[in-house]
Amino acid sequence: MQFFRSLHNIQAYDQGCVLTIGNFDGVHLGHQRVLDKVKRAASELRLPSVVMVFEPQPKEWFDASSAPARLSTLAEKIDLLKAQNIDALACMAFNHRFRGLSAEQFVKQVLVDGLNVKALIIGDDFRFGCDRSGDFKYLQQSGETYGFTVEDTRTVAQDGERISSTLVRKALSDGDLQHAQALLGREYSITGRIAHGQKLARTFGVPTANVLLKRNQTPLNGVFAVMVETPQGCFQGVANIGMRPTVGGSQPVLEPHLFGFSGDLYGQRIKVVFKQKLRDEKRFNGLDELKAAILQDIQLAKAYFNEQ
Repeated sequence: MQFFRSLHNIQAYDQGCVLTIGNFDGVHLGHQRVLDKVKRAASELRLPSVVMVFEPQPKEWFDASSAPARLSTLAEKIDLLKAQNIDALACMAFNHRFRGLSAEQFVKQVLVDGLNVKALIIGDDFRFGCDRSGDFKYLQQSGETYGFTVEDTRTVAQDGERISSTLVRKALSDGDLQHAQALLGREYSITGRIAHGQKLARTFGVPTANVLLKRNQTPLNGVFAVMVETPQGCFQGVANIGMRPTVGGSQPVLEPHLFGFSGDLYGQRIKVVFKQKLRDEKRFNGLDELKAAILQDIQLAKAYFNEQ
């Protein structure tokens, strides 16, 4: 999969391309339906399939403190889109300049001159351009002017609910991993590199891997039974994700403890797959209570895996 970072690095396709645009946060089943449509059109037209996303996501740029929790970082999104067999990902830097593009400038500079779009597939509620002045109807009119088709996508529903990133976030926040899996089409996971932490759990005899989270907030919180994919293999484990209130944490941290693992993971990228929520994160009255809770969490996680 080709990867274009910002408008300046895009090279227009000589024959054109089939494009879709959105955040694609989580690449859930609704997104996958859109991607299937893009790939079919690209195959019929014998053109590359391209996805355009924004980094940071627009809501994060306008107000990071109130933006919804990310389901997937850019690195995770790249992996998920690769798995969908998309030909190229165009990641637009969302900044003052990009935000200031009028609807007309967006069409001309990004869609026509930037990517040479021949077919555009989007949701009929898609808005773009400065102050969201461009809409589906405007794109249809622009397509007639510049020679590209515009097609909308139908809402994908499950049990009467529209599949959306918002619905996935709610399922994760509620600890309903089965519902989240049904919406995503896969188990929810977080990937990241291992960094040095406080090493507090090591003093309890239960060393944890400190996963760097490139998120201001996390879509789920608490203690979970997990499967952890590492370069050394796959391990069952237990993980805490949250602020660590007992030790005065100020940033969200993911700390999995891997059963039966011995070795060094620092600097390596691992994938933590969330299997079952065990409890909410809570503040304990001192380290002795924290240690007792961690040891109980380990037993609960092992009991979960023994039952599977």
